[in-house]
Amino acid sequence: MFRCGIAYPRCRWILPLLLLFAIIFDIIAIAAKSGWVDDGDSNSHYASMWSQCRGRNNNWECKSLMEFSWAQAVAALMIIGLLILILAFIISCIALCCTLNITLLPVIGVLLFIVVIIQFIALIIYPVKFNDLIFEGHYDYTWAYGFGWGATILTIGCGILFCCLPRYEDELSGIAKTKYIYSTA
Repeated sequence: MFRCGIAYPRCRWILPLLLLFAIIFDIIAIAAKSGWVDDGDSNSHYASMWSQCRGRNNNWECKSLMEFSWAQAVAALMIIGLLILILAFIISCIALCCTLNITLLPVIGVLLFIVVIIQFIALIIYPVKFNDLIFEGHYDYTWAYGFGWGATILTIGCGILFCCLPRYEDELSGIAKTKYIYSTA
């Protein structure tokens, strides 16, 4: 006999794990030295969240982007988002892994939506201002910028799940019977 159902108690471990992945993606995006943007085929100019470099081969001249207020804002927003995300991860571990504390789940959801708003603003400011001030041709946004978006998308999904989970308190605690989606006799 084959039965397929949703095991809600597994959510207690999966959601903090997804938040951990979002934290890792954010750290990769913030710490990436190879850049958020490069100029495509010529490989003579690239920029990270922190600096921009021009040159060829091993002869690179790098300047800090931190002289621009928009770059400072992007860095501050990404770091603040990361710190709030770490706080949400710690609270989620306490609420779901140690003991089941349903009252903390909406708080975690709200924190995650704050992170989404903050990082969304940062990830929009960067390309707009980069194109306004530094743009000199065709540029490609690289994997490091993509990790920032990946962390933001993961955080959106986790925020929705944390806001919906209080409705399933009995299922999370294992009190309710398993509801099978598909069952064969």
